[in-house]
Amino acid sequence: MDSLPGSLSLTVEDEVAILTLSRPEKRNALNMETVAGLAAFFAAPPEGVKAAVLDAAGPHFCAGLDLSEMTSIHTPMASVTHSRAWHRAFHEIEFGMIPVVSVMHGAVVGGGLELAASTHVRVAEASAYYGLPEGQRGLFLGGGGSVRISRLIGAHRVMELMLTGRTLSSEEGLALGLSHYRVADGEGRALAVDLARRIASNSAESNFAIIQSLPRIAASAPETGLMMESLTASFAEGSPETQARLAAFLEKRAGKVTRD
Repeated sequence: MDSLPGSLSLTVEDEVAILTLSRPEKRNALNMETVAGLAAFFAAPPEGVKAAVLDAAGPHFCAGLDLSEMTSIHTPMASVTHSRAWHRAFHEIEFGMIPVVSVMHGAVVGGGLELAASTHVRVAEASAYYGLPEGQRGLFLGGGGSVRISRLIGAHRVMELMLTGRTLSSEEGLALGLSHYRVADGEGRALAVDLARRIASNSAESNFAIIQSLPRIAASAPETGLMMESLTASFAEGSPETQARLAAFLEKRAGKVTRD
Protein backbone atom coordinates (compact mmCIF):
# COMPACT_ATOMS: atom_id res chain seq x y z
CA MET A 1 0.00 0.00 0.00
CA ASP A 2 1.05 3.65 -0.38
CA SER A 3 3.00 5.22 2.44
CA LEU A 4 1.01 6.64 5.33
CA PRO A 5 1.12 10.31 6.38
CA GLY A 6 3.26 11.19 9.36
CA SER A 7 0.12 11.52 11.47
CA LEU A 8 -0.41 7.75 11.29
CA SER A 9 1.91 4.89 12.20
CA LEU A 10 1.53 1.21 11.47
CA THR A 11 2.76 -2.07 12.89
CA VAL A 12 1.65 -5.52 11.78
CA GLU A 13 1.63 -8.50 14.14
CA ASP A 14 0.82 -11.67 12.22
CA GLU A 15 -2.72 -11.14 10.90
CA VAL A 16 -3.44 -7.97 12.91
CA ALA A 17 -2.58 -4.44 11.80
CA ILE A 18 -2.19 -1.80 14.54
CA LEU A 19 -2.80 1.68 13.13
CA THR A 20 -2.01 4.53 15.51
CA LEU A 21 -3.09 8.15 15.38
CA SER A 22 0.22 9.96 15.92
CA ARG A 23 -0.44 13.65 16.53
CA PRO A 24 -0.29 13.68 20.34
CA GLU A 25 0.79 17.32 20.39
CA LYS A 26 -2.61 18.12 18.77
CA ARG A 27 -4.52 15.62 20.94
CA ASN A 28 -4.73 13.60 17.69
CA ALA A 29 -7.10 16.11 16.10
CA LEU A 30 -8.00 15.03 12.58
CA ASN A 31 -6.75 17.07 9.64
CA MET A 32 -7.50 16.20 6.03
CA GLU A 33 -4.13 14.47 5.59
CA THR A 34 -4.98 12.09 8.42
CA VAL A 35 -8.53 11.52 7.18
CA ALA A 36 -7.20 10.72 3.68
CA GLY A 37 -4.63 8.36 5.22
CA LEU A 38 -7.36 6.51 7.12
CA ALA A 39 -9.43 6.18 3.95
CA ALA A 40 -6.51 4.84 1.92
CA PHE A 41 -5.41 2.36 4.58
CA PHE A 42 -8.82 0.80 5.20
CA ALA A 43 -9.67 0.74 1.50
CA ALA A 44 -6.63 -1.48 0.90
CA PRO A 45 -5.27 -3.10 4.10
CA PRO A 46 -1.91 -4.88 3.92
CA GLU A 47 -2.05 -8.32 2.35
CA GLY A 48 -2.65 -11.07 4.91
CA VAL A 49 -4.18 -8.75 7.52
CA LYS A 50 -7.55 -10.01 8.78
CA ALA A 51 -8.33 -7.49 11.54
CA ALA A 52 -7.12 -4.09 12.70
CA VAL A 53 -6.65 -2.14 15.92
CA LEU A 54 -7.07 1.64 15.84
CA ASP A 55 -5.05 3.16 18.67
CA ALA A 56 -3.76 6.65 19.47
CA ALA A 57 -0.47 8.01 20.80
CA GLY A 58 -0.41 10.17 23.91
CA PRO A 59 -3.04 10.69 26.59
CA HIS A 60 -5.97 11.32 24.21
CA PHE A 61 -7.64 9.20 21.54
CA CYS A 62 -8.87 12.07 19.38
CA ALA A 63 -10.06 15.60 20.12
CA GLY A 64 -12.00 15.78 16.86
CA LEU A 65 -11.63 18.11 13.92
CA ASP A 66 -8.44 20.14 13.66
CA LEU A 67 -10.18 23.52 13.86
CA SER A 68 -7.26 25.29 12.20
CA GLU A 69 -8.48 23.78 8.92
CA MET A 70 -11.79 25.62 9.25
CA THR A 71 -10.07 28.87 8.30
CA SER A 72 -9.74 27.58 4.73
CA ILE A 73 -13.42 26.62 4.42
CA HIS A 74 -15.26 29.74 3.25
CA THR A 75 -18.28 28.47 1.31
CA PRO A 76 -21.10 25.98 1.87
CA MET A 77 -19.79 23.88 -1.03
CA ALA A 78 -16.32 23.70 0.52
CA SER A 79 -17.90 22.62 3.81
CA VAL A 80 -19.95 19.89 2.11
CA THR A 81 -16.85 18.66 0.28
CA HIS A 82 -14.93 18.53 3.57
CA SER A 83 -17.71 16.61 5.32
CA ARG A 84 -18.11 14.13 2.48
CA ALA A 85 -14.39 13.34 2.58
CA TRP A 86 -14.83 12.35 6.24
CA HIS A 87 -17.88 10.28 5.28
CA ARG A 88 -15.88 8.37 2.67
CA ALA A 89 -13.04 7.69 5.11
CA PHE A 90 -15.28 6.45 7.90
CA HIS A 91 -17.30 4.39 5.42
CA GLU A 92 -14.07 2.58 4.50
CA ILE A 93 -13.72 1.67 8.18
CA GLU A 94 -17.31 0.61 8.87
CA PHE A 95 -17.84 -1.17 5.56
CA GLY A 96 -14.29 -2.15 4.69
CA MET A 97 -12.73 -5.55 4.24
CA ILE A 98 -11.67 -6.17 7.85
CA PRO A 99 -13.14 -5.69 11.34
CA VAL A 100 -11.66 -2.84 13.37
CA VAL A 101 -11.19 -2.65 17.16
CA SER A 102 -10.62 0.83 18.59
CA VAL A 103 -8.83 1.75 21.82
CA MET A 104 -10.30 4.86 23.41
CA HIS A 105 -8.62 6.87 26.14
CA GLY A 106 -8.71 10.48 27.27
CA ALA A 107 -10.66 12.78 24.97
CA VAL A 108 -13.00 11.02 22.55
CA VAL A 109 -14.89 14.09 21.44
CA GLY A 110 -16.47 15.55 18.34
CA GLY A 111 -14.96 13.95 15.25
CA GLY A 112 -13.03 11.59 17.51
CA LEU A 113 -16.28 10.07 18.71
CA GLU A 114 -17.52 9.96 15.11
CA LEU A 115 -14.35 8.06 14.19
CA ALA A 116 -14.73 5.60 17.06
CA ALA A 117 -18.39 5.02 16.19
CA SER A 118 -17.33 3.77 12.75
CA THR A 119 -15.29 0.94 14.30
CA HIS A 120 -16.82 -2.45 15.06
CA VAL A 121 -15.57 -3.19 18.58
CA ARG A 122 -14.69 -0.41 21.02
CA VAL A 123 -12.46 -0.74 24.08
CA ALA A 124 -12.42 2.15 26.54
CA GLU A 125 -9.84 2.83 29.19
CA ALA A 126 -10.95 4.40 32.46
CA SER A 127 -9.66 7.83 31.39
CA ALA A 128 -11.92 7.98 28.33
CA TYR A 129 -14.54 10.68 28.20
CA TYR A 130 -17.00 11.52 25.44
CA GLY A 131 -18.45 14.78 24.21
CA LEU A 132 -19.96 16.55 21.22
CA PRO A 133 -18.95 20.22 21.56
CA GLU A 134 -20.13 21.24 18.10
CA GLY A 135 -22.90 23.43 19.51
CA GLN A 136 -20.40 25.49 21.49
CA ARG A 137 -18.22 25.94 18.37
CA GLY A 138 -21.07 27.03 16.10
CA LEU A 139 -20.78 23.78 14.17
CA PHE A 140 -22.77 20.62 13.45
CA LEU A 141 -21.70 17.02 13.18
CA GLY A 142 -19.99 16.42 9.83
CA GLY A 143 -18.28 13.04 10.07
CA GLY A 144 -21.34 10.79 10.17
CA GLY A 145 -22.06 11.12 13.88
CA SER A 146 -25.69 12.13 13.43
CA VAL A 147 -26.20 8.66 11.96
CA ARG A 148 -23.67 6.42 13.73
CA ILE A 149 -23.69 7.90 17.23
CA SER A 150 -27.48 8.27 17.14
CA ARG A 151 -27.68 4.60 16.19
CA LEU A 152 -25.57 3.71 19.24
CA ILE A 153 -27.18 5.86 21.95
CA GLY A 154 -30.27 7.47 20.41
CA ALA A 155 -30.77 10.82 18.71
CA HIS A 156 -32.20 12.35 21.89
CA ARG A 157 -28.93 11.74 23.76
CA VAL A 158 -26.86 13.07 20.86
CA MET A 159 -29.05 16.18 20.88
CA GLU A 160 -28.57 16.71 24.61
CA LEU A 161 -24.78 16.34 24.36
CA MET A 162 -24.60 18.82 21.49
CA LEU A 163 -26.92 21.36 23.11
CA THR A 164 -25.37 21.33 26.58
CA GLY A 165 -21.73 20.43 25.94
CA ARG A 166 -21.91 17.83 28.72
CA THR A 167 -19.32 15.05 28.71
CA LEU A 168 -19.83 11.40 29.57
CA SER A 169 -17.38 9.34 31.62
CA SER A 170 -16.06 5.97 30.54
CA GLU A 171 -18.53 4.33 32.94
CA GLU A 172 -21.45 6.23 31.43
CA GLY A 173 -20.25 5.47 27.92
CA LEU A 174 -20.09 1.74 28.66
CA ALA A 175 -23.62 1.77 30.08
CA LEU A 176 -24.98 3.58 27.00
CA GLY A 177 -23.14 1.46 24.44
CA LEU A 178 -20.36 3.80 23.32
CA SER A 179 -17.92 1.06 24.30
CA HIS A 180 -18.15 -2.72 24.58
CA TYR A 181 -15.34 -3.10 27.12
CA ARG A 182 -13.91 -0.89 29.87
CA VAL A 183 -10.46 -1.54 31.34
CA ALA A 184 -7.91 0.22 33.52
CA ASP A 185 -5.71 2.89 32.01
CA GLY A 186 -2.90 1.40 29.98
CA GLU A 187 -4.66 -1.93 29.42
CA GLY A 188 -6.73 -1.07 26.36
CA ARG A 189 -4.23 -1.87 23.64
CA ALA A 190 -3.44 -5.35 24.96
CA LEU A 191 -7.13 -6.24 25.14
CA ALA A 192 -7.79 -4.75 21.69
CA VAL A 193 -4.97 -6.77 20.13
CA ASP A 194 -6.23 -9.93 21.83
CA LEU A 195 -9.74 -9.28 20.53
CA ALA A 196 -8.42 -8.54 17.04
CA ARG A 197 -6.49 -11.83 17.04
CA ARG A 198 -9.64 -13.66 18.08
CA ILE A 199 -11.57 -11.93 15.29
CA ALA A 200 -8.82 -12.75 12.77
CA SER A 201 -9.19 -16.44 13.63
CA ASN A 202 -12.75 -16.42 12.28
CA SER A 203 -13.39 -17.25 8.66
CA ALA A 204 -12.82 -14.25 6.41
CA GLU A 205 -16.24 -14.80 4.80
CA SER A 206 -18.03 -14.70 8.16
CA ASN A 207 -16.23 -11.53 9.24
CA PHE A 208 -17.00 -9.87 5.92
CA ALA A 209 -20.66 -10.89 6.11
CA ILE A 210 -20.99 -9.64 9.69
CA ILE A 211 -19.58 -6.17 9.12
CA GLN A 212 -21.14 -5.69 5.69
CA SER A 213 -24.63 -7.07 6.16
CA LEU A 214 -25.60 -6.77 9.81
CA PRO A 215 -25.80 -2.94 9.96
CA ARG A 216 -27.71 -2.86 6.68
CA ILE A 217 -30.11 -5.58 7.83
CA ALA A 218 -30.76 -3.70 11.07
CA ALA A 219 -31.58 -0.54 9.09
CA SER A 220 -33.89 -2.33 6.65
CA ALA A 221 -37.60 -3.02 6.68
CA PRO A 222 -38.17 -6.44 8.30
CA GLU A 223 -38.97 -8.40 5.13
CA THR A 224 -36.04 -6.83 3.27
CA GLY A 225 -33.76 -7.59 6.21
CA LEU A 226 -34.86 -11.20 6.38
CA MET A 227 -34.20 -11.73 2.69
CA MET A 228 -30.79 -10.11 3.03
CA GLU A 229 -30.09 -12.38 6.01
CA SER A 230 -30.85 -15.49 3.94
CA LEU A 231 -28.59 -14.36 1.09
CA THR A 232 -25.77 -13.44 3.47
CA ALA A 233 -26.05 -16.76 5.29
CA SER A 234 -25.81 -18.54 1.96
CA PHE A 235 -22.67 -16.58 1.07
CA ALA A 236 -20.98 -17.39 4.39
CA GLU A 237 -22.02 -21.04 4.56
CA GLY A 238 -20.94 -21.81 1.02
CA SER A 239 -17.26 -21.03 1.46
CA PRO A 240 -14.73 -23.89 1.56
CA GLU A 241 -13.37 -22.62 4.87
CA THR A 242 -16.82 -22.77 6.45
CA GLN A 243 -17.33 -26.31 5.20
CA ALA A 244 -14.00 -27.34 6.71
CA ARG A 245 -14.89 -25.71 10.03
CA LEU A 246 -18.26 -27.44 10.16
CA ALA A 247 -16.66 -30.79 9.42
CA ALA A 248 -14.13 -30.21 12.22
CA PHE A 249 -16.95 -29.46 14.66
CA LEU A 250 -19.02 -32.49 13.67
CA GLU A 251 -15.97 -34.71 13.95
CA LYS A 252 -15.31 -33.28 17.44
CA ARG A 253 -12.05 -31.64 16.35
CA ALA A 254 -13.30 -28.17 17.30
CA GLY A 255 -14.22 -26.85 20.74
CA LYS A 256 -17.75 -26.12 21.88
CA VAL A 257 -18.94 -22.74 23.11
CA THR A 258 -18.09 -22.34 26.80
CA ARG A 259 -18.16 -19.53 29.33
CA ASP A 260 -14.85 -17.56 29.23
